[in-house]
Amino acid sequence: MTLVRQTSPHARGPNSTQQVMKLLLIAAIPGILAQTWFFGWGASINIVWCSLVALGAEALILKMRNRPLFFFLSDGSAIVTAVLMALALPPFAPWWLTLTGVAFAIIIGKQLYGGLGNNPFNPAMLGYVLLLISFPQEMTHWQAPNGLEGYVGGFTDAFEHIFPIFKDTSQLDAISMATPRTRSMMIAQLQPDAISMATPLDIVRENTTLTMAELREANDILGTFAGKGWMWVNIAYLLGGLFLLYKKVFTWHAPVGMLAAMTVMATLFWGGIGSGSNGSPLFHLFSGATMLGAFFIITDPVSSATSTKGRLIFGALIGVLTYVIRAWGGYPDGVAFATLLLNMAAPTIDYYTQPRTYGHKKAKKGLPKTD
Repeated sequence: MTLVRQTSPHARGPNSTQQVMKLLLIAAIPGILAQTWFFGWGASINIVWCSLVALGAEALILKMRNRPLFFFLSDGSAIVTAVLMALALPPFAPWWLTLTGVAFAIIIGKQLYGGLGNNPFNPAMLGYVLLLISFPQEMTHWQAPNGLEGYVGGFTDAFEHIFPIFKDTSQLDAISMATPRTRSMMIAQLQPDAISMATPLDIVRENTTLTMAELREANDILGTFAGKGWMWVNIAYLLGGLFLLYKKVFTWHAPVGMLAAMTVMATLFWGGIGSGSNGSPLFHLFSGATMLGAFFIITDPVSSATSTKGRLIFGALIGVLTYVIRAWGGYPDGVAFATLLLNMAAPTIDYYTQPRTYGHKKAKKGLPKTD
């Protein structure tokens, strides 16, 4: 009797690349809806624009590398990178800003290393950090959340702020014909700062004189315990992350490690309610990109640690670094910087946290001994 010889693996898991990317996009829907509700249509417009740019950039590089377009474009990884970039960017980020960031993420952060599975860094965070360093003014001011003065929720207004080339120029013509005094008043009304403001993390970080109670009275955006809008957006991403855990897209180790470490750091260096407070643990857990980072960014299987213990250490160190950057660094949020720094350290973490191999008494750790 002839035996059929097969090579491993003999069984396939249910989570193919396309399935994982599909589940990630589904899990992001609650966060996308919350972000659209509290910060207007800008996030949704950016998702469409970033997706088009990502697919175009990836198709261009694949064509240059003589790779099959449909096979690689259909895996969904470019769309996920685009969505993560769009959700991390301010809602009214101009079109050229997103074009630059997404193109850099796909071309330099992903395809330069050989495509999906070979990139040492999270492409979305690489593009985000490029924009944050190069254009800090555009990247650190957000649209006022729903319920506060300055909120712009209309689709047309959001579209015109993102793509000002389609904006009605009749106001500009009127300004050029007005008297000097009237012209200055009309220009002040057109300033983008009228519809944007600093984030809650930035407000708390820059405060040195007011108590937390006084700071909340002076800034309605801070809300009860986390920023208005940001709190519900983070809760929505938390729900999406729990869905991904339920679907076993990733394990709990990295998210729990990050959130636990951030909680410990925020508790140790809280500073109470005085003028030197860095914000409560709840403030840091539900402000900024905490939940988006914990469940959608640091869980990237390519650029993160792979061993069980390594994932826990990987997430914990990201939580510590994120808090350090928020409290004492030069940027209001530190998820992107912390992720990239630990992406570099992931191979080393895996090297020293290798599990015990079957048939051996001890796990292989560290450098091999030499005589």
